[in-house]
Amino acid sequence: MKGENLQGLVEFIAQSLVDQPTEVNVEKRQNGNTVHLDLYVAKEDMGRVIGRSGRVANSIRTLLKVAAAREGSRTKLDIVEPD
Repeated sequence: MKGENLQGLVEFIAQSLVDQPTEVNVEKRQNGNTVHLDLYVAKEDMGRVIGRSGRVANSIRTLLKVAAAREGSRTKLDIVEPD
């Protein structure tokens, strides 16, 4: 199924970056040929996942874009602000 590998990739990268890896959650939605991923992390770890000027987040999106292209799909990653 498309997107399962992408979801696992985002989970792996995020868990490697944060202090609280058990708080990492990735939800997947499929919309045609596009896989939408929502990344949830602990409030204290938001800065680690986003990085300075969004560099870490953009790097994760670049890796996802390449992985999705290999699967023949497109991807969109949203990092969701915790309440």
